[in-house]
Amino acid sequence: MNGRAAAAAIAAVIGAIGLGGFTLSAGPARAHGDEYSAGEPGNPKSPSRIVQVTMREADGKMIYVPDRIEVRKGEQIRFVLRNIGELDHEFLLATTPENVKHAEEMKKNPDMEHNEPNGKRVRAKGTAELVWRFTKAGTFEYGCLIPGHREGGMIGHIVVK
Repeated sequence: MNGRAAAAAIAAVIGAIGLGGFTLSAGPARAHGDEYSAGEPGNPKSPSRIVQVTMREADGKMIYVPDRIEVRKGEQIRFVLRNIGELDHEFLLATTPENVKHAEEMKKNPDMEHNEPNGKRVRAKGTAELVWRFTKAGTFEYGCLIPGHREGGMIGHIVVK
């Protein structure tokens, strides 16, 4: 089995044990039952409000700017993710309990990388985009689940009204 096939097999096992919505980068991105807690993948061809989120390290902390975003229910956002730091960072959109649970799994599998509709890993000095439609009201979280980053303060919130 080649590395790509092995990664896809591992991703299938992870999805089967209840970590749907997160896959290894080698496999296709699918959520358990194609449902996400914070809404649904957006349509890149439809109009979107652009929100730039910067990721970086500063004064011993890891931060997002902004760390709080407000959106309207039904709104589609094109997140432009810019990592101006020296380390890789992630942007993973879910509920706080989901991100906390998955962060624990990341400690056991620190090489897991995210490239899903609701999450991207962004290399140091790199950029990425994520298009998301917020179909549910509530408060959701975006976080970096690379071990030590969440603990370093890399958490932001999205309030959907």
